[in-house]
Amino acid sequence: MNANTIYVEENNTVLEAMELLDKNAKKVLFLQNNGVLSATITDGDIRRWILKGGDLQAEIGNVANYQPKYLYEGQESLALSMMKEYGIDAVPIVDGKHTIKEIVFLNNPEKKQMRFDFDIPVVMMAGGLGARLSPYTNILPKPLIPIGDYPIAEHIIKRFCTYGCRRFYMIVNYKRNMIKAYFDELEKDYLLKFVVEEKPLGTGGGISLLKGQIQGTFILTNCDILIDDDLTKAYRQHKESGNLITMICSLKNFAVPYGIVQIGENGTIKSMQEKPQMSFFTNTGCYFVESEVVECLGYNEAIDFPTIIENFMKEGKRVGVYPIREGAWLDMGQLDELDKMKKRLGCQ
Repeated sequence: MNANTIYVEENNTVLEAMELLDKNAKKVLFLQNNGVLSATITDGDIRRWILKGGDLQAEIGNVANYQPKYLYEGQESLALSMMKEYGIDAVPIVDGKHTIKEIVFLNNPEKKQMRFDFDIPVVMMAGGLGARLSPYTNILPKPLIPIGDYPIAEHIIKRFCTYGCRRFYMIVNYKRNMIKAYFDELEKDYLLKFVVEEKPLGTGGGISLLKGQIQGTFILTNCDILIDDDLTKAYRQHKESGNLITMICSLKNFAVPYGIVQIGENGTIKSMQEKPQMSFFTNTGCYFVESEVVECLGYNEAIDFPTIIENFMKEGKRVGVYPIREGAWLDMGQLDELDKMKKRLGCQ
């Protein structure tokens, strides 16, 4: 691993740390001062900072844990037991001056797949036309667009099955008979119920067809995204916060391909910025939702899910976010993103 992707300095920003976490895929960074261990930063530290309203451009020292766990040279054999005891993913090995000599990482393949405490039902919105993926969706419905050996909808179901989910509802409309035919032919170790929209109901109205069929917390997901993050943490935050809805939001870095000009008085140029970098959080299309939301909707009435969220917010209901790093969101809603997803999943 490139050492430049696991070390940060105190003047690095939170945003820069998030980008490094995406590159190293180890969920931890080490803050050093001239090679001397000062602190650690995990994705959880950064998430807590964001949820408190912290600035992404703030220095990473505002986020860091300045009481890190470490071992001295010659104690490497204790690293695994320390990581298991404290639930951490890496232990730095230091000398007598606390200079970092090496990092011992938890063997990721041996890490246990996290599971929900109970079988959380999953509702997949799979009724749209998928116009952005035309011409593919002129032939196949979006849920059946292949990513390697499986269609995207099957990838999503398989991913949630690893969490212990075994009850799935798929809201279908466009080319629904093709979707049904595909899944009816599969040998499944989960239950899949099709919920048919007879008319387009938007990105949220389809769940009104589940009135009286679903209780407690459920997961709502689009049929074209995968979340490569530990969603048990998102569920825990959802319940502890008392949220009605928790939106999974991904960091997005976007370079504006043009020079930005602000116009001042009388047609003068107030300021110029050449191809600025923008950073913001965006809705991934995956949510933890309480069944109260379903019961409050008008049956068979068209509405988009963001509008549902806005309506509950106006009523003073608690709606929260769970932020994830940019690389943890795989989206195939557009043709260029489809190719990226295939590469990320090793399908090209």
